[in-house]
Amino acid sequence: MNCDKEPIKKENLKPDNNTENISWHDFEKVDMRIGTIIAANDFPKAKNPAYQLEIDFGPLGIKKSSAQITSLYTKEELIGKQIVAVVNFPKKQIATFMSECLVMGVYGDDKDVILLNPERKVENGSKIG
Repeated sequence: MNCDKEPIKKENLKPDNNTENISWHDFEKVDMRIGTIIAANDFPKAKNPAYQLEIDFGPLGIKKSSAQITSLYTKEELIGKQIVAVVNFPKKQIATFMSECLVMGVYGDDKDVILLNPERKVENGSKIG
């Protein structure tokens, strides 16, 4: 059910012709967890506008991520926000910053990233299943 004011564009619902089917075993390899953003800073050296985030994943510790979410979110409103992230990708160098996880989101109408988050507050580190 779409509760947002803006309608969902049909092209965002169409399957991507480049999408390859994966097995259940492949899916089980992706470790998606809930974390709470505890710090958000500007990232002036990034190619595209982005924030440097510090995210608390409870028993997994604090991980850093770069996220291109500056058009929809202020640094202040991100603090304390729970998000979904993939935590088992290898670290990735982005300019002078080492990203340790991938924050998940949905591309909106203007290609802005809308963060995925749980409906209710849950424990940091909770596994998505």
